[in-house]
Amino acid sequence: MSARSKTFTVDTQGRGTVEITRRVQDTVAATGIAEGLCTVFVHHTSASLIINENADPDVQRDLDAFLGRLVRDGDPLFIHTAEGPDDMASHVRTALTQTSLNIPVTGGRCALGTWQGVFLWEHRHQGHRRTITVTVVG
Repeated sequence: MSARSKTFTVDTQGRGTVEITRRVQDTVAATGIAEGLCTVFVHHTSASLIINENADPDVQRDLDAFLGRLVRDGDPLFIHTAEGPDDMASHVRTALTQTSLNIPVTGGRCALGTWQGVFLWEHRHQGHRRTITVTVVG
């Protein structure tokens, strides 16, 4: 059994999703591991990772709209607002989603479904540079 890791960055444009499927697949392929498990991890507390439909961009917009209704910026319940009204809301959004994903690797690629894509979900209004580590064990 062997393991390989690679870290890369993604620049976001602010709140919303960025598809990173190709970068994850390329990273997995570069490891030379044909069968195993891929873990994708984001190193931040105000961004998360999801696997969801990558065919219709309306899905991503609807997800963001739903989460915006569920966790509102500037909610008076929140005390932690050091970086603005989206500060604590971003942390709650991350807690409700995921900071890591596990994806089976078969044939040297992530075994994603036909319409599945891997997305970084930025929860802050301002764009950020996010760090992601992909680890493949097999």
